[in-house]
Amino acid sequence: MLEKDLTSLKKGVEQLNITLNDHQYHQFALYYDLLIEWNKVMNLTGITEWEEVVVKHFIDSLAVVKACDMNRIKNLIDIGTGAGFPGIPLKIAFPDMECVLLDSLAKRVKFLDEVILNLKLTGIRSIHGRAEDYARQKDYRESFGLCVSRAVAGLHVLSEYCLPFVAEGGFFIPYKSGKVDEEIRVSKRAVKVLGGEIDSRIKFQLADTDMERSFVVIKKVKPTPKKYPRKAGMPSKEPIL
Repeated sequence: MLEKDLTSLKKGVEQLNITLNDHQYHQFALYYDLLIEWNKVMNLTGITEWEEVVVKHFIDSLAVVKACDMNRIKNLIDIGTGAGFPGIPLKIAFPDMECVLLDSLAKRVKFLDEVILNLKLTGIRSIHGRAEDYARQKDYRESFGLCVSRAVAGLHVLSEYCLPFVAEGGFFIPYKSGKVDEEIRVSKRAVKVLGGEIDSRIKFQLADTDMERSFVVIKKVKPTPKKYPRKAGMPSKEPIL
């Protein structure tokens, strides 16, 4: 592993009021090395420079602390995790939290397993499959204190994939761009039907970038009706409006 300048990572972490030890910083550096190595043979990310990965993947993933007290979260599921964002950075920073990473592409899950093994992470597992299927399984449905997702989908569609995983009193927090007002307006009915309630929206600019970010904090206030999520493809083809 090549030595890396940790200045920007440490600065970003401190700005979020997160405290990491040397071992955790080493885990982030190793994660980056694995990401770049595997990215040569499969498409994991278009962002490959260390400084950019630090800001646009690592710090962006951790920024959910602006919307949620992560020290109070016992377990988390990351839907459509891709290369492990935001789930793996959150697991590194909050190692006591149980974490599940869900992705529909087997190759990506193989990469995630390699990261988990090399970083010696415990209390975390990656699973291959569709959210629509896992959300119907007893071990996963309404079992998590927090569901996060950086997946690209409209909030009304993403809510159907994600809210069934959230326990009553828990939260679904999608990572969105700064311009999310219209998405929130369109998704209000879907969120309500699925047992959620839009609690707040946190808007900010990612440090040292012109990237605008929004977190939509959705609280689970009642159980999701059994018919949701619908079968594969239906949430996006016929969204709840």
